[in-house]
Amino acid sequence: MRKDAAAASLFLAPSLIGFLIFYLIPFGMGIVYSFQSSSMDGSFVGLDNYRELLDSSSFRKAAANTFWFTALSVPLMAAFSLYIAMLLNQNVYLRNWLRTAYVMPLVVPVASIILIWQVLFDWNGTLNAVMNSLGIDRIDWMKSDWARYVVIFVYLWKNIGYNIILFMAGLQNIPGDYYETADVEGAGPIRKFTNITLVYLIPAIFFVVLMSIINSFKVFRETYLIAGDYPQDSIYMLQHYMNNMFLSLDIQKLTAAASIMAAGIVLIVIALFALERRFRQFMDG
Repeated sequence: MRKDAAAASLFLAPSLIGFLIFYLIPFGMGIVYSFQSSSMDGSFVGLDNYRELLDSSSFRKAAANTFWFTALSVPLMAAFSLYIAMLLNQNVYLRNWLRTAYVMPLVVPVASIILIWQVLFDWNGTLNAVMNSLGIDRIDWMKSDWARYVVIFVYLWKNIGYNIILFMAGLQNIPGDYYETADVEGAGPIRKFTNITLVYLIPAIFFVVLMSIINSFKVFRETYLIAGDYPQDSIYMLQHYMNNMFLSLDIQKLTAAASIMAAGIVLIVIALFALERRFRQFMDG
């Protein structure tokens, strides 16, 4: 056992060292900087940087937009991916082709795909051209409140394939005998879905929701490539705020904002773990 542990530690050491050097230590230094007046020979100022950050209208707007984006996109992601996975788990037409199609966005570089979205949602783009031919007024998609829904649509399109794979793996692990027994007892589709499918998919649902929340905080790439540094107000996210603070070399606000966002993600993850643990205890009881 000791030899196996030593061998495992040896193989894990490069990854652990890389994580320590490039992630953990810089993050710890960022937390320290958030309590200082300057990153170079700065003095300890306590929570002053955080108070100044919370007083910033730009930060509050970015935090609110990030919250609403996550609150809207994550439930949609979980619901759509589960629905599509249940369809693909049946004998539908072109099932194998559809499985491949939903995985394709995972392997296509974001930067190249964004060019297509720019052409699609531009003022003179494809979508507005089709609408104009139908007698519908053009919409400035990325400079109006529609921008939020465009980003949500791009986020769903980019990430839904991975979640479909997870749900399909969970669906295929549910014993078919349970559904046969439910049919004999006269259970309807809704009862089978709530009492069998959802119960056995709880681990997969938990993981999908967790990964969707984390990915929703990484939507900066898409919004930045589509709309630039200062996008429409509804899609000005925390990542935009931190990127602008980095460009202006305001390290204190940058590190304070990053610490708050990291703390928020940790609290969400802890709450999800607690919820999943209580559900397991309820089912076991």
